[in-house]
Amino acid sequence: MNKDGNVCEIVIEDIEETTLRKEEEEEKVEEKHPDREQKAIKIQAWWRGTLVRRTLLHAALRACVIQHWWKLMLTKLLERRKRAALESFSRREWAVVQLQSLVRMWRVRQRYCRLLHAARIIQVYWRWHNCHSRGFFQGRPPEGHVSAEGQGKWLQRLGLAQSAQGGAQESEHLVLEGGA
Repeated sequence: MNKDGNVCEIVIEDIEETTLRKEEEEEKVEEKHPDREQKAIKIQAWWRGTLVRRTLLHAALRACVIQHWWKLMLTKLLERRKRAALESFSRREWAVVQLQSLVRMWRVRQRYCRLLHAARIIQVYWRWHNCHSRGFFQGRPPEGHVSAEGQGKWLQRLGLAQSAQGGAQESEHLVLEGGA
């Protein structure tokens, strides 16, 4: 008896006896339906095979998806690298073209400045020559020949001298016009 006053029964069995009883019962069941057990085993085997095949199929599909994704990523990465290389090449090419353009422009400007300088020199000499020859054609003697005799000689050379008085007045008139 326990504290509450209830009766407790304690059963002590041997584990081997329990195991033996279960085995005997199973053998009896097996003896009754041996064909049924074989069919159950086949169904279980088929089901396990189906589960394994399904698992393998899912694993293979997942592997395919991962491989496809990885190939896509590699393609994108390769495309980015190609684009970066192309952009880098384009920038370098543009920089080279710009430098070539600047050098050509500088050389053309140098040549232009040389030609402009030469043209100015020619203009200065032409103007100097024109200025001195203009006085000669207008009846003025070259510098240093300011006397009346010298003017008369120049006028005679040019065939502009008339009479002594008219020639002198005309030469003064020509000198004044040329100076003005």
